[in-house]
Amino acid sequence: MNGSQVITDNYWDYDYSNTHYPDELQASPCKQNDVYSFGRSYYPAVYSLVFFLAIVGNVLVLCVVARYRSSVRGGACALSITDIFLLHLAVADLLLALTLPLSAVQWADKWVFGLVVCKISAGLFSLNRYSSILFLACISFDRYLAIVHAVRSGWKRTSWHAHVVCSLIWGICLGLSGVDVTFKQLSKVEGQLMCRTWYVDNTKQWQVGLQLISMVLGFGLPLLVMLYCYVRIFRSLCNAPRRQKRKSLRLIVSLVAVFMLCWAPYNFFQLADSLEKLGTIRGGCQFGWAVDLGIMVTESVGLSHCALNPLLYGFVGVKFRRELAKMVKELLGPRGWRGRQEWGVRKTRRTTGSFSSAESENTSHSVMV
Repeated sequence: MNGSQVITDNYWDYDYSNTHYPDELQASPCKQNDVYSFGRSYYPAVYSLVFFLAIVGNVLVLCVVARYRSSVRGGACALSITDIFLLHLAVADLLLALTLPLSAVQWADKWVFGLVVCKISAGLFSLNRYSSILFLACISFDRYLAIVHAVRSGWKRTSWHAHVVCSLIWGICLGLSGVDVTFKQLSKVEGQLMCRTWYVDNTKQWQVGLQLISMVLGFGLPLLVMLYCYVRIFRSLCNAPRRQKRKSLRLIVSLVAVFMLCWAPYNFFQLADSLEKLGTIRGGCQFGWAVDLGIMVTESVGLSHCALNPLLYGFVGVKFRRELAKMVKELLGPRGWRGRQEWGVRKTRRTTGSFSSAESENTSHSVMV
């Protein structure tokens, strides 16, 4: 065990739910063996699928962005602010995907990687969860400045400022993920070693407090910022004749909507779990079983978010789809290389006109929108 302490449980208790039941039930602890058995068959398949899709999709995103930057105007093109944030989002998704095989092995058999890897994987999970929504909030706020306050905010919207903001976000998220790193421990569940959350003295105050902080900082407040920004943006675009602005919003709004659909159910069950621990809801064993199962399923739905972003790039981002097709053609050999040369001639004629109307949005050379 690498010299680490192993905590032993005498009954199954899901990672995110250390349920405290009413006094009349304390004499007979609630068994959750069926939830554990479901997780052993459910998680390995889901994690493996998400891992494959996330790795392939996000690596393609990074390759397409690198190719686009080197091809436009002979490599002199700097990434747009939107592309900078989306690029960091792809990196965060890749970091999460790299931890999924570890969790799949744990649920298929047991945790065999030691305490250090257990804590690192927990930190990467929290890092992705917090950073994803913060990067999306930054994209929303940048679109708000570009469209609603196009003239007044022009001086603020530079690539250098975007890189500074991204650095701050990574620093803040590292600090927030440190909480999960601290409380991740190795414990035995149904006789099998698992990497799971274990709070100090197993007190519900720690668990409820950290759950609420996670929901507020990692979902609620950023979501309110995004909703405010997009309501103002849509009101501003009601009478706007410029189609480029509407196209640039389509991908970004899709990213935010998918994030909400992925993570809102998980946060709902987390809230229900916190209210039960505070005594606001008294549902007994059946309620605890439903919450544990709900958290298990909705967490996997949330994790699938790291594989869905590249699909959105392909189906919603017209330029991204075109650039991906060009890159595939280049890999086919001389015929693809000849096609690239022909495309370069056509691109030179298009560059000055097709995106000139989007300069105020700083998306003239964005591959994503």
